[in-house]
Amino acid sequence: MKLNEITDNEGATKNRKRVGRGIGSGSGKTAGRGVKGQKSRGGVAINGFEGGQMPIYRRLPKRGFNNIFSTDFNVVSVGRIQAAIDAGKLDGKKAIDAAALKAAGVIRRLKDGVRILADGDVKAKLTLEVAGASRTAIEKVEKAGGSIKLLAPAPAAPAAEE
Repeated sequence: MKLNEITDNEGATKNRKRVGRGIGSGSGKTAGRGVKGQKSRGGVAINGFEGGQMPIYRRLPKRGFNNIFSTDFNVVSVGRIQAAIDAGKLDGKKAIDAAALKAAGVIRRLKDGVRILADGDVKAKLTLEVAGASRTAIEKVEKAGGSIKLLAPAPAAPAAEE
């Protein structure tokens, strides 16, 4: 197989409909837009318009907000870490931090830190360096002979001087 021989499966692509190309084409003259009126002309965007009635997105109250200071952690269970060690993706003897978890494919991208939860069982003696952990996760890791070092949160950006 060569690169220039690769094609889509039969029926995977559909040719676009060429409108306004004569009466014999079946979609000539008005090009499937009907006759006259606002929607038959170009440049029309009437999504959400309810004919002058107060639209639903304005009738309903606003609710909630997005906190720009919230932290978004990668949540990882101790069972998931143990599975990665058993599969040989993680080295249980070295300290496990966010970069090691990313390299092993346990987490996809680094966020504001890693938080460990107690779901699953841990057999290996782990040394974890993470942003947070649940109380039961800490107990499970320490029961297996490991330790969890909680990292200080990253300092926030300095406020603008006024």
